[in-house]
Amino acid sequence: MMKHTDKKTLSKGVKYLAGSLPLVMIGPSVLYNAFNNQNHPWYIPVLIFGIIATFAAIFLMFKGIMTMVNSFFGKRS
Repeated sequence: MMKHTDKKTLSKGVKYLAGSLPLVMIGPSVLYNAFNNQNHPWYIPVLIFGIIATFAAIFLMFKGIMTMVNSFFGKRS
């Protein structure tokens, strides 16, 4: 018997990926600016924000892709 895609789980995965899209742009840009302005007093807070944004983007992309894969091939109750 053929299994169908769980559309609710698929839409959740797409939302995770959509949430990671702005962070993919913001994180590396903030890191680049932080490293170019190392003498500025706000260097450490900007660097920390850039690192957090970059890791959040990676986490949301991973979670989104795994959620989408589970909607295609995942367990059914």
